[in-house]
Amino acid sequence: MRADRLVSLVLLLRQRGRLTADTLARELEVSTRTVLRDIEALSAAGVPVYAERGRHGGFALLPGFRTELTGLNHDEALALLTAGTGHAEQVFGLGSALASAMRKVVDALPEGHRATVSDATQRFLVEPETDLLSRRQVTEDVPDATMSEVRRAVLAGHKLRIHYAATGNAPTWRTVDPVGLVTVRDRAYLLATRSGADRTYRLSRMLAVEELPEPAQRQDQVDLDRIWRERCAQFLSDGHLSVLVRVRPARREDLLATAVALRAEEPEPDGWLRLEVTYQDQWHAEWALWQLGTDAEALGPASLRTSLRERAAAVAARYAESS
Repeated sequence: MRADRLVSLVLLLRQRGRLTADTLARELEVSTRTVLRDIEALSAAGVPVYAERGRHGGFALLPGFRTELTGLNHDEALALLTAGTGHAEQVFGLGSALASAMRKVVDALPEGHRATVSDATQRFLVEPETDLLSRRQVTEDVPDATMSEVRRAVLAGHKLRIHYAATGNAPTWRTVDPVGLVTVRDRAYLLATRSGADRTYRLSRMLAVEELPEPAQRQDQVDLDRIWRERCAQFLSDGHLSVLVRVRPARREDLLATAVALRAEEPEPDGWLRLEVTYQDQWHAEWALWQLGTDAEALGPASLRTSLRERAAAVAARYAESS
C-alpha cells in the first residue's frame, strides 16, 4: 500500500540519514521512479524532505523532524526486534511487512533509548543456519505468490484449490478448506480439511494455488497448537516404528539426529538415558542404532533386538574367519 510505503520511506530517512534514490528503491522493493514520485508526494504533503546534489548526494529530512508513533518500553521493543532477526522475516511471506514494522518500532523509541536497544539486539541470535554440530538447516523455498494466495484464503475463510505434488505421486488438483498455517524449522504447512477429513500440506509441494470465492467449511474458533499436536501424533503412529532404547548421554544427539521423533525420555540409575523414539521402519531403526555401536542398546521391539544381534554375529564371524 502506498501509505505504508511513504511511512517506511520517512522512517528510513530518519533512522539512516541521507540515502540515494537507488538505496531507497532497494529497501522498499520498488523502482527508482516510484521513489522519486513518493518523494514529490511527501514534499507536497509538507514533509521536510530535500535533495542534496553531487557525488555523495541523496535525499534527507530536515534535522529534528519526527513522526508521531506510539512508544514502547525497552523490553517490548527488544522482544519485537529480536523476533525480527534470523529467519523470522520469512515467516508466512511477511518479510516486507515485518521490515516496515521494525522501522516503526525503532522510530517509536526515545533518542537515547534507540541506540541501547539496537546494540542489545546484536547480542541475540535467533535460529542460525548452522548448529554446533555444523549441520545446516534445510530451508524450503515457497514462491511469494503461493504464500500470499494461501495466506489470503486462510485469513478470508475461503476454499483453496491447490495443485499438489505428494511424495511418490503425480501432481493433482484438489480443493480444500484451509484451517491455518504452521511453520516448523523453516518448513511451512497448511492445515486443512478435504471432504471433512483432516489433511496437512507442505507449501513447498504446491505447484499452483487459487483462492476460491466460496466460504470454507470450518469452525469459527480454532486451537492450532492442539490440532498440530494431534496431527503430529497421528502422523507418527501411521506406518512408523516406535523403539525403546538406552543410550549414553554423550551420544543422545547422535541418536536423535537419525530418529523421526522423540516420544519420551527419562534418566536411568546407571547414568544412561532411556528414550522412546520413532523411526520410519525397522530397517531405518536397525541402520541408525548400528551407527552407535555399544553406546546404545535397543530394548524393544524384540524383532529389532534380534536383527541387531544377528548382524553383530555375522560381522564377528566374518572377522573371525579372516584372522
